[in-house]
Amino acid sequence: MTYSPYEIHGENRKGQWLITCDHATNTVPPFVNGGDLGLPAADMNRHIAYDVGALGVCQVLGDLLGSPVIASNFSRLVIDPNRGEDDPTLLMRLYDGTLIPANRRATADDLNERLERCYRPYHRAYAGLAAQENARAILAIHSFTPQLAGRPKRPWEIGVLYTSQDTRLAHPLLERLSNETDLTIGDNQPYSGHLPGDAIDTHALKHGRANILIEIRNDLIETPDDQSAWAHRLAPILEEVLTDTTL
Repeated sequence: MTYSPYEIHGENRKGQWLITCDHATNTVPPFVNGGDLGLPAADMNRHIAYDVGALGVCQVLGDLLGSPVIASNFSRLVIDPNRGEDDPTLLMRLYDGTLIPANRRATADDLNERLERCYRPYHRAYAGLAAQENARAILAIHSFTPQLAGRPKRPWEIGVLYTSQDTRLAHPLLERLSNETDLTIGDNQPYSGHLPGDAIDTHALKHGRANILIEIRNDLIETPDDQSAWAHRLAPILEEVLTDTTL
């Protein structure tokens, strides 16, 4: 089977969202060190390699919102599609205390091949979907680990990330989520919502497109049932916010 660096679910849907999953899988393409970064399976199955549970949430949200979903098909450790091409963390050699053997010795040619065969095709497809007339807003779904090595536990179940350059959806969404009294909501937590050259910057901010990035704690979306439950919870809230903002 020919390798593809991305998948699009519901490409012809006419919903108002473009749903994105930048860190959807832990796939290592065959041309990258023979398909092996030199890490044990336990590391490849945790947050350093991909956003655990995020893809399942995206797929159900796509169904519920009648909107297309674009998902990467390469591990963030191969190359991170949510970083600018000049970002020093584009190709990680050390992440959350774990050395990435195949990346420690990666050359400039290796990086360029990953750009050409993974990163750039994903972003070309992303750009094409974002430019469709029916797409009123970009919805990026990520997940985060409950605790980084040597750091305090993270108390939030969900975070809303954004930049002060565009709060059109973020602030109304935060206000609406404040009604969910069983949730601890992160306002630009567990980290800031903007990096120059990241996916939202590239495809939303630079084009004036409305956007929102949601982070869900990954221990809450480990199973398909949990992923579906979160998608069913979020879908009507997202629709309500988009309708009320009349963007």
